[in-house]
Amino acid sequence: MPPISLLIKPSSSNCNLRCKYCFYHAIAENRMTANYGMMDVGLLEQMVKKALEYADHVCTFAFQGGEPTLIGLEFYKKLIELEKKYNLKKVQVNNALQTNGLMIDESWAKFLAENNFLVGISLDGPKDIHDANRIDARSDGSFNRVMNTIELFNKYKVEYNVLFVVNAYVARHASKIYNFFKRHNFKYLQFIPCLDPLNQQPGGNEFSLKPDRFTYFLKSLFDLWYEDTMKGNMISIRYFDNLIGMFMGYRPEACGMSGQCQCQFVVEADGGVYPCDFYVTDEWLLGNIKDKGFDELRNSDAGKSFIEMSLPVDPKCKECRWFNLCRGGCRRDREPFVDKKAGLNYYCESYREFFDYAGERLRQVAAMFMQR
Repeated sequence: MPPISLLIKPSSSNCNLRCKYCFYHAIAENRMTANYGMMDVGLLEQMVKKALEYADHVCTFAFQGGEPTLIGLEFYKKLIELEKKYNLKKVQVNNALQTNGLMIDESWAKFLAENNFLVGISLDGPKDIHDANRIDARSDGSFNRVMNTIELFNKYKVEYNVLFVVNAYVARHASKIYNFFKRHNFKYLQFIPCLDPLNQQPGGNEFSLKPDRFTYFLKSLFDLWYEDTMKGNMISIRYFDNLIGMFMGYRPEACGMSGQCQCQFVVEADGGVYPCDFYVTDEWLLGNIKDKGFDELRNSDAGKSFIEMSLPVDPKCKECRWFNLCRGGCRRDREPFVDKKAGLNYYCESYREFFDYAGERLRQVAAMFMQR
């Protein structure tokens, strides 16, 4: 059997923040059941057992939300027990957690470090920018609490990266944001374009990231990153890392850059499994982990249809000199579908302009890395 990776939502859509651009809140509100509550330990055991029986070589359990720490630390301690109990094939087990950081205290940080969790911490740059959108139920900003969590991560040597959502406002401040991360010695960064709600024409919200803003952000960020890279001050930005790897002949590890969808295993708190984090909707339910195996889920009608719908390529893409690098982009940015056919990527012009602007320098960095 192949390696397997699960993206698990143990707290469903429960969250202790009210981020203005939250895509998962919008998805949950459009399901028959908006919130599946908290995952019970019995389901956790079934899931871990099935995954470790199925996997060869590598098995990854990644936890996301909502906010996955709301289920409590004891849940994750039980996870470790179950992994030890059922890893009879001695596969490599990886654990990951994506969090807003508000629940993390000394006991959490120590646990995450001791059990080698890779943690993604959501931080939208300096205080004024972060607190504009990442607020709690009282409309208070969360910046100070997130920075306190990062101090704990540093104290206990938790391995972490920073996840940043690029929205309409922050896209104008690439230099301020990059330099903030640089001052704090954050070396591993992910910049994620903000999503409008599914089935809604993009660009209609206050936070919506429109193509011209995204183009400006990509160019500005790249100039700063390139200057540091050529000086030997390496900062990992996941998108740029993947582009460099593609110039070097490697497959991108970020699924939205591969040119077609794969059927992933996104597990909601009730055991329902979906093919992608962006499509945890009633339409794309593959089945339930309680009574179906991974091959059965992957080969379900919904699973096969999800992949097939991502395959057609817009004719304009085939004519583009950058198609082998762009590959049409993430399916989610090709919504809305018409007659089950994806449209041209909403950010097509952004990517084309960016590749025209930065392509040769990306190729130069790739050549430099290959020589090393």
